[in-house]
Amino acid sequence: MFCAFGQSSYPAPMSDAAPLAATFPQALAPVFFERVLLPHRSLPLHGFQLLMLLLGLVSFVVGTGFLLLGAWPVCGFFGLDVALVYIAFRLNYRSARQRETLRLAGDDFTVERIGIRGERRRWDFQAFWLRIIFDERPDESNRLSVASHGRSLAIGEFLPPATRHELAGALRDALARWRTALNPARE
Repeated sequence: MFCAFGQSSYPAPMSDAAPLAATFPQALAPVFFERVLLPHRSLPLHGFQLLMLLLGLVSFVVGTGFLLLGAWPVCGFFGLDVALVYIAFRLNYRSARQRETLRLAGDDFTVERIGIRGERRRWDFQAFWLRIIFDERPDESNRLSVASHGRSLAIGEFLPPATRHELAGALRDALARWRTALNPARE
């Protein structure tokens, strides 16, 4: 479909939604559930910059003190410490690029996963047969997965256990609403 303001040389927009629905079946389906899962980072980017500034300033002042005392090799170790902390934080922030999008629309439940390096993977499940599997373990950890037709997929592995527990409940509620919408006479 084309969208233009004013006069345009583009072809006229399609008036019939059937060709669009045949091409993109999810485009017109009502969305019952959609959530984007992101890893939690407790230190925002501004806080990281402030931390590195303070750490660099302290290392510079203390390193200068050792330099004045004649222990000049210690300055290099202070610089190395700051560089290693910076690299560790950058790797941590790089892992925050990953995300999962869970979507229940139409007859499909889709999971789209974007990895650390930007690679995308997508899994489609038939929503009617979808099962939400939440395994609690004695050590306060848990695992959340979805399964249908002999296939299963772990989701939200980077989330804290309490958030996975909440997500399992939200997914079950969304599936119940979706199934009720299929057969409203069952209410």
